[in-house]
Amino acid sequence: MARRSKARRRALEILFESEQRGATPLEVLRLRRERADLVVDDYVVTILDGVGAQRERIDELLTTYSRGWTLERMPRVDLMALRIGAWELLYNEEIPDGVAVAEAVALVRDLSTDESPPFVNGVLGRLQKLKPTLRD
Repeated sequence: MARRSKARRRALEILFESEQRGATPLEVLRLRRERADLVVDDYVVTILDGVGAQRERIDELLTTYSRGWTLERMPRVDLMALRIGAWELLYNEEIPDGVAVAEAVALVRDLSTDESPPFVNGVLGRLQKLKPTLRD
């Protein structure tokens, strides 16, 4: 698995855990580092910071473009993958759009339901098409 793919997966795990614990992602990361003497790729922190900084806007877009699904109703893994994918797609110029979408789909293919890959692909595909009009 490529370095950034591993970083995305780690970031998803931390985002998921932070929501379950009611803690910030950076608090969860700090606790994980203390407990396991964990070495974390810098891109994990970049994702956590980016998703955190843009979360309100990302969630607004996901609510608007995930036809028939509220954020509360989505499987948590799908929501975390969508947040990462949307952040990479809209706010990280280093990542090609197709890579952002494909990596989010790969995360849910490995970690979520059989219905998740087409759902995540569809939502992020809509965001990708509308990208020029969505930036703040």
